[in-house]
Formats: sequence, C-alpha cells, structure tokens
Amino acid sequence: MRQGKTIDQLNIGDRASISKHITEREVIRFAELTGDINPIHMDKFYAEQTVFGERIAHGMLTASLISAVLGMELPGPGNIYVSQTIKFRAPVKFGDVIKAEVEVVEKIAERNRVRLKTTCCNQEGTVVLEGEAVVIPRKE
Repeated sequence: MRQGKTIDQLNIGDRASISKHITEREVIRFAELTGDINPIHMDKFYAEQTVFGERIAHGMLTASLISAVLGMELPGPGNIYVSQTIKFRAPVKFGDVIKAEVEVVEKIAERNRVRLKTTCCNQEGTVVLEGEAVVIPRKE
C-alpha cells in the first residue's frame, strides 16, 4: 500500500489536485448517503424558482473532494484530517468539472501539523470553494 508523506517530506508550496465531473448521478448518490434531500438539489421545478434557476450540487459534496486530495494525494494515505474552514463562493451546477486543489502553506514541526490552502474551481476557473485544512502527516 502506498504511504503518504511525512512532515519532513513536505515543502511549503507543494500542491496536489483531483478533478471530478459533477453529474446528476453523483448528486443523487450524495443525497442518498447523507440524507440531505433539500429540493435545491433534488427537485428541478423547485430549484427553477430559486436564485440559481436550476438544481445545484451540495456544497459538502464539493468540499468532500478536498478530503480525497488530502487522503490520496497530499499528504496522502496515513494522514489525519484535523480541521477545515470552508467558504462557498459560487454554486456548483450539474455538469461542472470541479478541480479540488491543496497547497502546503505552513509546517508546524513541533506539533507534526501541516496547514494547507484548499480551493475548488469549476471548468471556467471560477472559485466555488476556498478555505484551509490542518492535517497530521503520517509518522515515519
């Protein structure tokens, strides 16, 4: 099994990302998994009457892509996700391709913690989510 990086293997400015096509199927599966069946996500006719004019993906579905980057790419397998701040900047629409990216911005060696900038953008480059995460990288 591939192991993630330790704090000594991480550098300020290191980045990793994944991209995901957000389809109706993903939104429905997320709603089934979480129980969040808010009509803004599920009901076309309801959503058409909102400020967005159409159904949108769950904000936390988008945020979960950050978890995938942290857990699988940077720092990768074996790290512990400690905290996350999130600011939702724009809606994610069905059909959007979302790029979730993390960047190491601080190493706190004495506590074995790493702070990362977290960003999600759509295919047009619009920031849809931004925030910060703190993780505990795996030990040697």
